Amino acid sequence: MTPLSRRAFTAAATAALVAGCGGHRAGRAAATVRPAGSSGSATAPPPTAKSVRALRRSVPVRLQVPAIGVDTPLMQLGLAADGTVQVPPIAPHDRAGWYRNSPTPGQTGPSVILAHVTLGAYGDGVFRHLAQLRPGDGVVARRADGTAPRFTVTSVRTVAKSKFPTDAVYGDVDRPELRLITCGGPRSGTGYLDNVIVFAELASAGT
Repeated sequence: MTPLSRRAFTAAATAALVAGCGGHRAGRAAATVRPAGSSGSATAPPPTAKSVRALRRSVPVRLQVPAIGVDTPLMQLGLAADGTVQVPPIAPHDRAGWYRNSPTPGQTGPSVILAHVTLGAYGDGVFRHLAQLRPGDGVVARRADGTAPRFTVTSVRTVAKSKFPTDAVYGDVDRPELRLITCGGPRSGTGYLDNVIVFAELASAGT
């Protein structure tokens, strides 16, 4: 699936998402990976009737979500020293980040992009309106090879961080999909209690 094993990938990514958005530092907290079928798991969105051939690997460089006014460069995110997935830095010029051990957008599997909803003293983050997306909205991931695959949102979920649906988000799928993830829901101190997760699937290859 990726350069990491699926188990290592899901464990690291879940820990980062619980701790690493809304101004929290990556690796500040740990998380338990819930197996499929537990209260924290969920069924991935069903496929549409249209089938689009998967693309070869090419690094994404930009993300566009017209319905919520997102047009952001993409940085690459790896693993922090504690083994959790990095998150974009808290900075005045916020950017989204693609986790480089996930498939690239358009490859078979779930490509994962993270961004902040808020940036503390710097104000709103790139994904401040992510929860407003609706099924049918479009997402474009521009890649280094010049292609711009377009994805269609299939569902938007707000879930408690304590019940993060790890398998639905990071589990293997047999088609190209996209996950956009940020924090949301009620605030707790300087952070948030929930995650907002957008599920999308490839609609056109954009070649």
